[in-house]
Amino acid sequence: MMKFIVFNNQKVDTSLFLQLQDLACVLTRISNLKFEFHYGHSFDLRRKVITASHFWDNFSPEIREAGYKTDVFLRAIGTLQYTEEAVLMDYMQRLEDIPLKKFASQLFTLLEDLRLEELCKRERPGTARIFQIRQREYQKYFTSQLKVNADRGYELDELFCLCFLTLLTNTPDPFFTDANEKQLQSLEKLKPVLYTAFEAQQTKDVVQIVVQIIALLENVHQEDSLNEYFILPVFYTSSFENGLTLDDLRRKSKLKNEDKDSSVHENEEAKEKKMPTWHGVSKSEEQKAFLRFELESGTKTKLLGDTSRETEDGDQALGSVQGKSRSSKNKDYGKTEELENKTENAKAGRGFYGEENRDAVLLNKQAEPPGTDDLMLYQSYVVDVESHIRKLSRTIEKTLEHKKIMPRVDLHAGRLSKRLIPLVLEPFPRIFYKKNNRSKEIDAVFTLLVDCSASMVDKMEETKKGIILFHEVLKRLVIPHSIIGFWEDANAVKDGYQPNYFHRIKDFSHSVYSKSGAEILQLQPQEDNRDGFSIRMATQELMRRNEKNRFLLIFSDGEPAAANYDQNGIIDTKEAVVEARKKGIEVVGMFLSNGTIAEEDQKTMQNIYDKEHVLIPSITELPEQFTPLLKKLLLKSL
Repeated sequence: MMKFIVFNNQKVDTSLFLQLQDLACVLTRISNLKFEFHYGHSFDLRRKVITASHFWDNFSPEIREAGYKTDVFLRAIGTLQYTEEAVLMDYMQRLEDIPLKKFASQLFTLLEDLRLEELCKRERPGTARIFQIRQREYQKYFTSQLKVNADRGYELDELFCLCFLTLLTNTPDPFFTDANEKQLQSLEKLKPVLYTAFEAQQTKDVVQIVVQIIALLENVHQEDSLNEYFILPVFYTSSFENGLTLDDLRRKSKLKNEDKDSSVHENEEAKEKKMPTWHGVSKSEEQKAFLRFELESGTKTKLLGDTSRETEDGDQALGSVQGKSRSSKNKDYGKTEELENKTENAKAGRGFYGEENRDAVLLNKQAEPPGTDDLMLYQSYVVDVESHIRKLSRTIEKTLEHKKIMPRVDLHAGRLSKRLIPLVLEPFPRIFYKKNNRSKEIDAVFTLLVDCSASMVDKMEETKKGIILFHEVLKRLVIPHSIIGFWEDANAVKDGYQPNYFHRIKDFSHSVYSKSGAEILQLQPQEDNRDGFSIRMATQELMRRNEKNRFLLIFSDGEPAAANYDQNGIIDTKEAVVEARKKGIEVVGMFLSNGTIAEEDQKTMQNIYDKEHVLIPSITELPEQFTPLLKKLLLKSL
């Protein structure tokens, strides 16, 4: 039976409250950290309290729990580990001189939380689902608030809602019918700066974005916003005087006793010569790391408790019992026989692409020159997705143009700024700026793998439209890419031979030609799909490219299926994905369906691609679903 307590004249689920309290303590590793519900979610450093927002109080139980937990994740993981406190404190002091103080503080929290959310999901992939719930409910809320603020004439509140919805939209270049023209014009000016939020790596980057936005708004809007949707992530009051900081919370607890090791050698130099392995400082790569322990009680020594330490003779007692060596009756796999077998396999080219693909053979099939009918049909498909192509291309081009003309501010050298207050307030003031910042080029390359198995028969035509969208946008932006259809010829499989085809629709060198594209229509459903082998082949080709950012997208409608591959196909494909990501390639799985996506399919995609996958319930939604993904990947490359 659910039990409740009364808090702030509201009923609170005690079970959930205690769960959130434990969650905050576990994530922060601060045993005496308290949890409370508050007006917003933040760290109160004076009282050592982490809070979740009352915003979620009146939602359904599932949404309420997700909201509270994401509040805790953002502060316990995000703020505590990744927010730069010195930058935050400096920004808070600068807010005192900003006329639009409330708007500026909320905008900082919005952009910083977007950055921290991605870090939280990267560190704990299991949080992706509840963060998705959070974004969905916030989108609904700010959509309604947009109309309210527009009707009441609250200009900056309306603009804040527009900024939020622009950043979290699921469609490219959204249009807001409820907004006033003045705020829409302001939004258009801010968009190039807002989109740089996707590139923010540190807190100082977020501050820089907010400073640029406020500079653009100061002469247009004289009155600050009225509503307060977010508060700053860290709540400071007398904590400045008490000296409690985020660094204090990050720091490990001190030893309970203060006695020191009395056996410290008087002659340090002599000790190092005699016993170099005793907590020495040798950096030899031959010495290996051993287990480390976090000490909370005991005698203080010079052993570093927060790093791995070098091995010592006595450490072996912790690892195994020493004794006389004897020959084993079992086979020794460290001997030359196993090594020779691996060498032979490598020379023969077998097993290099995974044990499950020892008999797989790559067969290339080149695209045929397109005929007149294909050219006409291709143009009709381009017309179907032209609006998506145009909007997405314009978004990227605007961002590039902004990088080219937007002045850089807060520099140590350059042109003298009119803002000279930092000369008095800051020990190392940044009072210079530079114009004509050079534009960054999109240093990226893409490979699109298309599952051409027989099960794609009812999805292939609409899939081609998504591929055309991909191709046309990248072609307009002059980004090299390859498009490959893959399948295994089940009828030709025999012992020791599994033919796998790569239907090469577009290669890197010809993908940006103005008249290319109609070859995409040659993609047709064929036989089986051996995904792990195809991903490894595509990875090998991408690694030969010189571009900094490499992306591999796999369009598929389910789990792999090929000869002697059903049982281990998912594991092999997962291993191929992991191998590609270790090499710096960003791999994204695109699941295609013609109806409700089964829970089993969701788990399969999660198992193979982790959080980097997109589930498309209806193939007709492919362009809409694909556009925000492509925009996100392109903005990462700028």
